[in-house]
Amino acid sequence: MVDAMRHLALDIKELYGHHWEIELGCREQKQYMLGNRLTLRSRLPELVKQELWGILLTYNLIRYQMVELCFSLKGNYLPYQLSFNGSLARITSLLVGLPYSTPGAIPRQLKSFQQLAESLILEGRRERTFPRTVKPRPQRYAKKKKAVHLK
Repeated sequence: MVDAMRHLALDIKELYGHHWEIELGCREQKQYMLGNRLTLRSRLPELVKQELWGILLTYNLIRYQMVELCFSLKGNYLPYQLSFNGSLARITSLLVGLPYSTPGAIPRQLKSFQQLAESLILEGRRERTFPRTVKPRPQRYAKKKKAVHLK
């Protein structure tokens, strides 16, 4: 990345902003979907792969539904402007209740789910720009106080 003509500073700066979206996606998977569990449930390598694929598939399906919800909203909203945690909770409650619903009631439930999309809109994010600073090195020993002489 030392070629300034190939990697323009503005492109790198824009990509760095997208880096935070990726970090937030990883946090959503770990904290909200896995409930802050540090380990996966599976013990065999094949089952660990299967569990990871399941987590990624579920995450992408929730994100896809959030894109669909953005289309149903009035205004130009992007998927990251909706609450992932709220969407996950609403989709989970919808899926839990589906086995107890009659087939004719499912379209009505999906429509009411889409009408709740406005409640998932987040407040605008603040800009995250932090200028580089040099922190002072911690001192090992306390500084000597200057002696005050009495006259």
